[in-house]
Amino acid sequence: MSDVVLNFMAGGVGGMCTVIVGHPFDTVKVRIQTMPMPAPGQKPMFTGALDCCKQTIAKEGVFALYKGMAAPLVGVTPLFAVFFGGCAIGKYIQQKSPDEEMTFLQNANSGAIAGVMTTAVMVPGERIKCLLQVQSAGHAPTGVHYDGPMDVVKKLYKQGGIASIYRGTAATLLRDIPASAAYLSVYEFLKKKFAGEGNAGKLSPGATLMAGGLAGMANWSVCIPADVLKSRLQTAAEGALLLILFVVVVIIVVVSRQVPGRHPGRAQGGAARGGTQGTVQGIHSRDAARVPRQCRMLLRPGAGALLLPNVHLSRAEAPPLSREATPLSCERDCDG
Repeated sequence: MSDVVLNFMAGGVGGMCTVIVGHPFDTVKVRIQTMPMPAPGQKPMFTGALDCCKQTIAKEGVFALYKGMAAPLVGVTPLFAVFFGGCAIGKYIQQKSPDEEMTFLQNANSGAIAGVMTTAVMVPGERIKCLLQVQSAGHAPTGVHYDGPMDVVKKLYKQGGIASIYRGTAATLLRDIPASAAYLSVYEFLKKKFAGEGNAGKLSPGATLMAGGLAGMANWSVCIPADVLKSRLQTAAEGALLLILFVVVVIIVVVSRQVPGRHPGRAQGGAARGGTQGTVQGIHSRDAARVPRQCRMLLRPGAGALLLPNVHLSRAEAPPLSREATPLSCERDCDG
C-alpha cells in the first residue's frame, strides 16, 4: 500500500478521533456564541461553559452534546486530506530543494494556503453543524426545524440554493487562514524543540501530543473572534443576516475613521511643504480675502478648519492666521 493511501487513512482516522473528542466542547461553544441577548435586568441563558453543559445535559441528555456531529464526521477525512495537501503545496512553492528546512514563517505561509483550500470542504459541514447545535438549544433564530443533516441540506438548498449552504464562507476564510498558519508554524516549531537537533523524525507519542495540543491552543487563540462572527452568520435568519452585515460594515467604517490620517475633509496641519498639496488650518473671517477667489463662495461659518486639496502654497506664501475671528471651512475641493 502506497504512502499516499496510508497517510490518507491515518489522517481520516485521526480526524474522526478529533471530532469525537472535541464535538461536545464545540457544541457548548456554538450555543454560547449564538445565545440570544438577555433583556435588561434578566440573566443570560448561560452564565458560562460549565453552566451551558449542565443545562444541556439536564434538559436534553448527554447525547445532545453530540448533535450535528454527522456532518463533520463525514467531511473530516477529505478535510484533512485537503489540509495536508495544501501544506505540501505551500512547502513545494517555498522550498528551493526538497531537503531545505522550512522556517517558522514559511510554515505559517503553508498553513495559510491550506486554510484557504479547506474552506470549500469546511463551510457546508460547519453550516449544517451549527444549525443543528443551535436548534437543539431551543432558540434557533431561523424558526425552521431540521430533522437531521440531510434535511438541513434539502431545506437550505430549497431556500437559497448553493449560496445558502455556503453562507459564512468569508468569515470561515477570515478564521481559518490565520488559524491554520498559527497551527502549522507552532506545531513544526515545537516538534523541532522537543526532538532536539538532528532528531526531527524521532519524537515520542507524548511529545507529539503535547506539540499538537499547544499548536491547537495557538490556533484557537487567533481565530475565536472570527469564529463567533461565523457562527452568528451561519445561524442567523435572512433578515437578521442583513442586520449583522450592516453592523459589521458600520464597525469597520467607524474603526477606519479612527486611524490617523484617514479623516477625509479634516485639516491635518499647516501649509504643505515645497509645492505639495496644501492644507490650511484655522482660516478666519478676516483672512478670507487672502483665499483665492474661486474658493470664497465655498466658505461657510461655523466649521473648525478649511481644507484646500488643490491649492499649492509654499511655506512663504501661506497666509498668516488670526485667532480672534470665527473659523470657516471649505465644503468641497477647488482649483486654486
